[in-house]
Amino acid sequence: MEASQLEKCANLVPSSYIAQGQQFRTTRSNMVRILLEKQKVPEEGWEEEMIEFLLGELSQLDSNNALGNCGAGEREGRIFSSLVARRNYRLAHGVGRSGDVTAVQPKAIGSSILNKLCTKLMLDMIRIVGARNAKSCIIVPMATGMTLLLCFLALRSLRPNAKYIIWPRIDQKSCFKSMTSSGFEPIIIENKLEGDELRTDVSGILEAIKRVGADNVLCVHSTTSCFAPRVPDSRLEEISLICKEHDIPHIVNNAYGLQSSKCMHLLQQASRVGRVDAFVQSCDKNFLVPVGGAIVASFNNDSFLDKVASTYAGRASSAPAIDLLITMLNMGVVGMKKLLAERKENYSYLKQELTKLAAKHDEKLLETSHNPISMAMTLSSLEASNCDVTQLGSMLFTRRVTGARVVQTFAKKEIEGHVFTGYGSHSNHYPHSYVTVAAAIGMRRTECDVIVKCIDKCMTSLKKKKSNAVGQNLTENNETNDATNLDVINDDVTN
Repeated sequence: MEASQLEKCANLVPSSYIAQGQQFRTTRSNMVRILLEKQKVPEEGWEEEMIEFLLGELSQLDSNNALGNCGAGEREGRIFSSLVARRNYRLAHGVGRSGDVTAVQPKAIGSSILNKLCTKLMLDMIRIVGARNAKSCIIVPMATGMTLLLCFLALRSLRPNAKYIIWPRIDQKSCFKSMTSSGFEPIIIENKLEGDELRTDVSGILEAIKRVGADNVLCVHSTTSCFAPRVPDSRLEEISLICKEHDIPHIVNNAYGLQSSKCMHLLQQASRVGRVDAFVQSCDKNFLVPVGGAIVASFNNDSFLDKVASTYAGRASSAPAIDLLITMLNMGVVGMKKLLAERKENYSYLKQELTKLAAKHDEKLLETSHNPISMAMTLSSLEASNCDVTQLGSMLFTRRVTGARVVQTFAKKEIEGHVFTGYGSHSNHYPHSYVTVAAAIGMRRTECDVIVKCIDKCMTSLKKKKSNAVGQNLTENNETNDATNLDVINDDVTN
């Protein structure tokens, strides 16, 4: 209630009670005022009731929630289901306008404020987790692959002669399709094997630029977050220097890198010494929200992000911004730092337990210390027992262990006319089949234990089944041989 309304309430209850109620409201109003003034993630997370208060206030500014509103157009924020209306806090108009996903929408002032505020808080969060020099970001209502595609389309008009995207190999389908679907030809740079790790071949990038010409290259598309034994582009500084020297844009796939201080340090250093035009990350992988949004961030104040925003056609869903705003306010700086610390602890613990498991099964936990999130264990003992290692993946999934990946060295996959050997291993010639798991943000210590125990049981079960099957075959063969020998003896007696 406004102050004038509360004054009228003094006719109904004692004024001392009204004063007390006014203090409660002033406290809430001050929290909102400070948030809007500072435009930073609060140190301590907000209670859910406080977040709902803010969302309720914002939704009242949208035209579809105005008393007596009469919509004369085809999109007026009408919602049939009250359940859907409540799910979206009656914020029905989305964000942006037909020519710019970040533009203010006149019929959706509350939604526009929410989107702008969420963007400011996200930039603050990106700086908190390590990219201290980041200067701008936008929130896009698409997952990482489609958002990378949007970045490539935004570059098209800036580099009209470009045909190619130079791409150090990372076996993840959506990031590959983001290049082909935007109409560009990927130049695949095979990785170098160094110990157990697969690392970017920087000389291969230089050779590709020399072969096709810098003007014909749209950008270099590098990667930070990836599945072991591939490690983040730890040579990101070298790549950024090459891009700066040859005046080639540099787009970084940082899909789940915000949760890793190592990945963010690589980005920070690369931007300091060379060229990083934008880095793209997933909302769900880093902030524990539903799939459907991504963040494009930049270390520059130039117009590239504006170009990306204006390349998006039409209005956009406000769902990712709503989810992110709620989460960042609820989490606070303290909550985010706690999650990041827990993730690092779980990584160390999971690595320790998988090392023990590897020793038990005469396997090896691959040495991929440059990958701060993912790790991999060989499956040589299964192969030595003539087991189908891919069965391990399906067994884990049916036992509710999701996200683990089993990779065979000889697996092949065709994507958009390109054939990959050893698909999943990021290399044509990786020497081991393996299972890989990740210690990602939000993982609990108990999940680490479940993962290790389940891999142990499934591997033991596979070997036992194979051993029993071999024993059964030997028994059947012996019985067949015995019967044959008996027939021969009977024939001799009869003759």
